[in-house]
Amino acid sequence: MDPALPLWLQYAVIGAVVVLALWIFARKQLPGTLRKVRLALAAPLVREGRPAWMRSLARKIAPPSSGGPSSCGGCDGCGPEPKR
Repeated sequence: MDPALPLWLQYAVIGAVVVLALWIFARKQLPGTLRKVRLALAAPLVREGRPAWMRSLARKIAPPSSGGPSSCGGCDGCGPEPKR
């Protein structure tokens, strides 16, 4: 038996690693763009008349709601400045 992986499996593993690296990069460096893309993907799936599984998928894809300016959903710079 040949101990090496088949070529197609090697390509699949490398492709999965590249996709994972791109996802991590997008989350760290492009959070606003990633949020817009997730909203664009989820919006058509959540419309009235769609099957339940499709609406559930849309809720998983959609970014978490910010809740408005009065609730703390992340750092909007409204808190005290950190000490230096």
